[in-house]
Amino acid sequence: MVSTKLEEVKSGADSGALRARFKLAGPDGKAIAEETQAYTFRGEGATRSIDCEFSIHALQTPVKLGDTKEGTFAIRVVKALEETSGMKMTDSEGRAGEKQIWGKRAKWVDYSGTVEGRELGVAIFDNPTNPKHPTYWHARGYGLFAVNPFGEHDYYNDPKRDGSITIPAGGSLTFRYRVLIHEGDAAAAKVVEAYESYADGK
Repeated sequence: MVSTKLEEVKSGADSGALRARFKLAGPDGKAIAEETQAYTFRGEGATRSIDCEFSIHALQTPVKLGDTKEGTFAIRVVKALEETSGMKMTDSEGRAGEKQIWGKRAKWVDYSGTVEGRELGVAIFDNPTNPKHPTYWHARGYGLFAVNPFGEHDYYNDPKRDGSITIPAGGSLTFRYRVLIHEGDAAAAKVVEAYESYADGK
């Protein structure tokens, strides 16, 4: 993954934005695809949000995004938001904890707990336009917080299952997510309502 151009850096009273372009190269150094990453940062009251958009454009040949549970879109949280520290993990389907949420499909997942004496949380929202929405979650109690629409052979414990996606030559694939940082747990922060607003394009 080779950075080729920083297309936009913008700040303002209500938001800031970054947009960058990358070349995706194979072992021989030749580009097989281009990727654009865009981020919009906002803050309001006790919340902060980051809208993330990743677009992959295949060049002269098809590009296969393989079936692996590792990767796609992930963040690492502080130790205070690990399950051993008392973190609560919940999802849009009413499930709780890694054992119930890992490998399952949901519109959003939220980690919340006590950080330096304050009740705080972070949620990731899966955009309704994304492939395989609602997505699968590689959400771990040890601090890894990952969205992954791939990895189906691990999630279903079925080596014959293939969750890969192939982008045809000249075609594109886009993923969109929102990271919401908030006070309180998912209920206090009204994450359900926040997700519905996001899903409506707000």
